[in-house]
Amino acid sequence: MFNRRQFVQSAAATSALTPLVSTNAFAETYPDRDIHSICMFPAGSGADIVVRYFSNKLAEETNATVIVENKPGAFGNIATSYVARAPADGYTIYIAPGSSVLAAAPSLFKTLNYDPVNDFEHITTLLKVQFIQIVSGKSPYKTVADLTKALKEKGDKGSYGSIANTGLVSSEFYKKAFDLKTVEVKYKENSAMYVDLLSGAIDFAHIDPTSVLGQLQDGTFRALSTSSSQRVAALPDVPSAAEAGIKGLEIVAWWSLHVPKGTPKPVVDQLATWFNKITREDDVKKFLINLGLDPFPGDSNLVKELLAKDTKAWAEYVKLANIPVL
Repeated sequence: MFNRRQFVQSAAATSALTPLVSTNAFAETYPDRDIHSICMFPAGSGADIVVRYFSNKLAEETNATVIVENKPGAFGNIATSYVARAPADGYTIYIAPGSSVLAAAPSLFKTLNYDPVNDFEHITTLLKVQFIQIVSGKSPYKTVADLTKALKEKGDKGSYGSIANTGLVSSEFYKKAFDLKTVEVKYKENSAMYVDLLSGAIDFAHIDPTSVLGQLQDGTFRALSTSSSQRVAALPDVPSAAEAGIKGLEIVAWWSLHVPKGTPKPVVDQLATWFNKITREDDVKKFLINLGLDPFPGDSNLVKELLAKDTKAWAEYVKLANIPVL
């Protein structure tokens, strides 16, 4: 029979163990209902295809239903805010370009209603993508050196197109490397920029290969370089920025997986295991490479390291490209 002291000690021990037992039991049954995968891009977009592909792979891995919810707008802030405030139970996941959303946000916006670092559990990296410097397939520019020579002669009569901030920064790095006076022309959609590029109204653009891979392969456009010191697996013949002589250009966008802060660690660990297994599968590698993307499995520490590094980098990018802070 317990005396009072023994009873108190026993109750305290049981109380201390209860959260652990509850968390582990929760993880053992996870997932036992639908998982909602939040997408910051419009349905049908190239990026939406990537989110849906990984979401379908997770469904196959877990035998659970994974529902993709598109929440576009405000440069990703609508989707990101939604995830930050969702229940921390593992049933809301966020597959997103962490480099240009979470890392860039503090430099692109005066105020945020979420903390890019502390409002999330940062699970793992998934893929990375470079931007490709392209010109019209009919242009006389065969190399970066050809384009640079022509732009020096044109001065501020030369121009380049931009849509995404990552492409804008890549182009401004190129300009800085060769002291060019080339002028930016902003576009809201790819198609309009492509028309002007083909007509010669603008001279070049930096674009993600996913949206232009087919036109590169059929010769509509010509790729002159990548946006980093490495080549792209889908375009092995295209020189890296370093090989093309563009010093200092190291722009690589990376995608990652996130859940709300406070999600149980066993669930976070399980999601990391599933997604890293998925990213290493041969059919997934083939799918990504065919889109101009590179598989990039990792872990929580890698995401945090990249977030810290790119948050600092984006502060410099905004100054370099004179990007207005909203």
